Amino acid sequence: MATFLYRLGRLAFRRRWWVAATWLAVLAAAIVGAATLSGSTSDTFAIPGTPSQRAIDLLGERFPQASADGATARIVFAAPAGHTLNDPANKAAIDTTVAELRQAPQIASVTDPFASGAINQAGTVGFTQATFQKRSEELSDAARDALTTTVDHARASGLTVEVGGDAVEAPPEQGIGEIIGLVVAALVLVITFGSLVAAGLPLLTAILGIGIGITAITAASGFVDLSSSTPILALMLGLAVAIDYALFIVSRYRHELAAGREPHEAAGRAVGTAGSAVVFAGLTVIIALAALSVVGIPFLTQMGLAAAFTVAVAVVIALTLLPALLGFTGRRIAGGRIPGLRARDPETDTRPTFGLRWARAIARRPVAALLLAVLGLGVAALPVLDLRLGMPDDSTAAPDTTQRKAYDLISTGFGAGFNGPLTVVVDANAGTAQTSADQVAQVIRGIDDVAAVTPPVVNQAADTAILTVIPESGPSDAATEDLVRAIRDRDGSIPGAAIAVTGLTAVNIDISAKLGDALLPYLAVVVGLALVLLMLVFRSLLVPLKATAGFLLSIAATFGAVVAVFQWGWLADALGVEQTGPIISFLPIFLIGVVFGLAMDYQVFLVTRMREEYVHGTPARQAVITGFGHGARVVTAAAIIMISVFSGFILAPDAIIKSIGFALGVAVLFDALIVRMTIVPAVMTLLGEAAWWLPRWLDRILPNVDVEGEKLRPIAPWGRLSRRTAGQGDDEKDEGDEEQNGRQPRGNDGGHDRQDAPSGGIGIAAVRQRQR
Repeated sequence: MATFLYRLGRLAFRRRWWVAATWLAVLAAAIVGAATLSGSTSDTFAIPGTPSQRAIDLLGERFPQASADGATARIVFAAPAGHTLNDPANKAAIDTTVAELRQAPQIASVTDPFASGAINQAGTVGFTQATFQKRSEELSDAARDALTTTVDHARASGLTVEVGGDAVEAPPEQGIGEIIGLVVAALVLVITFGSLVAAGLPLLTAILGIGIGITAITAASGFVDLSSSTPILALMLGLAVAIDYALFIVSRYRHELAAGREPHEAAGRAVGTAGSAVVFAGLTVIIALAALSVVGIPFLTQMGLAAAFTVAVAVVIALTLLPALLGFTGRRIAGGRIPGLRARDPETDTRPTFGLRWARAIARRPVAALLLAVLGLGVAALPVLDLRLGMPDDSTAAPDTTQRKAYDLISTGFGAGFNGPLTVVVDANAGTAQTSADQVAQVIRGIDDVAAVTPPVVNQAADTAILTVIPESGPSDAATEDLVRAIRDRDGSIPGAAIAVTGLTAVNIDISAKLGDALLPYLAVVVGLALVLLMLVFRSLLVPLKATAGFLLSIAATFGAVVAVFQWGWLADALGVEQTGPIISFLPIFLIGVVFGLAMDYQVFLVTRMREEYVHGTPARQAVITGFGHGARVVTAAAIIMISVFSGFILAPDAIIKSIGFALGVAVLFDALIVRMTIVPAVMTLLGEAAWWLPRWLDRILPNVDVEGEKLRPIAPWGRLSRRTAGQGDDEKDEGDEEQNGRQPRGNDGGHDRQDAPSGGIGIAAVRQRQR
């Protein structure tokens, strides 16, 4: 792996014009595709095979005029103060609105609020329900425009008119959060490198990468139904990992230049060493995201694959375009110095750094550091015991949106349950639907939390009937979920009739249940695949297990923080959380996938440096300290950048994006700065040599991926780096560092002598024999 990437880096460095032109052509093609092929996105969540979806399928077969899966719009009217909707002028305005809606394109049915009794007792609030023939994502622009125009006409009459439902197009807004994240990332990069040129390269490659990723996803929306949140999530993850991956390679490039290597050799070695870690870190993230497809939830699969695609683009750009850009900068990588900031090599600063002092402090008291970190994360995780899951509805919309205003008007005028009506489907024998439906209605009226049951509507074949049940509780309340379960439990109580429950509220409840059931299998798949990958990288059994245990601690603490803020309301005002309530159902499973991938990023980048020191002969305990000292500054900078990018999305008006941005930012904070920076060095110190133990039979089976770049350090007969490979610019001190420090290099098998010699030198075992 290291040798291949080394050659790739040198090739990209030398052919920089071709590489840069190729990537610009890819970006141009993606932009053209987005402009010509893109389609609309949707906020609709559906899962095939759930009870509510089966009921929708039944209605589509026997009762197509009901448009059970069609988009809906609830137009809510409120009379001016001192007036009622029954006033002649107001009633005429509502009648006109209903008539206009019935003439709109793709309309299946529109209820009359006066005929259906959808006017509250005070006569101040009423609503009409418009059902479309198509699903939300399939609505034409003409249908949406007609809805908007009709509502505007109604408002012009003096009524307060708001609209809810999934027919209302409200794509997530992208505010200044991304810009703030980029600005903070730029500041961190400048402080880390002390150079505008070095800081600018990661930003440039990140912007190009997310440009390609997002435009390609936009083009794909013309062929598949994508959630409106999918591009934003891809942007969030792609931007964060792209900056981090480029940061590690640029840092290693500067390190190699400081060691006296020629620029083309430094680029090759940077890609061969740091690039190897980028490949495996990226693969871990991609596996975690792509594995979302195994849970069988379409919208979650789309989110995972789209985000995985942007991460893959970030990895490929870091391995090809970045060394090409390094070819343009050459030794000018330290150019554009900022007054007051020293352009330093973050990995080899000779002064005692905070990271080195921190590692030594932990090595002196590893048990105390470990217990303190675990206890702190455990306390942060306590709120997770009260975790409640739910799906977004109009109640979770931003307060200034028409959907949220419509929801509040309905709740005030009728009660919370009118915002979450349940559709009960009665499947009866031919000709008996009316009788069976009447019996079902009588049974349902006797269940707790039922506010009203409408008369049944029967299809022409009289074998299917529809009832509308209004709960007393709101759509996201636990009592409504209990009511859905209670109605379904009555299935079979009426001879010759089957009872099913659907509607948006029931669909959301089923989605939450499906997501909950998929959580453990998904976790097993992700952790299992990642353990194998980490075993290949570190050639160890205990290091991957330790990495997974640390991830579980950080994810538990993250869930606790999310519950405390978005469910309990802690710091809600400071973070701009307008409405607390259940956590969106797909957040835990999505968060597990993303955070596991990101956690393994830092595990790979940090522990790889420890293993590199150990493989090159440093004693296990000292390898932890030295490796941590080399990588801590860059890993900390990368974590701060990622936290900044994710936290910028907390400013988004969309509640889903806000919660995801907060969760990911807190997760990186816990994992990178507590688990990886405290627990990892403490555990590695306690394990010592045992950390790198691997059974010999497993060592023979596992391929040697050489993530440490050992094959890039061929040993000449006199025990020094070969000038033929290292380059004529290497100084004597760098070439003979292992002998001067008294270190004996280990094989790449976790400490066992290897008989195979790297290209251009003799075997490690032979060197040991000569040293003896």
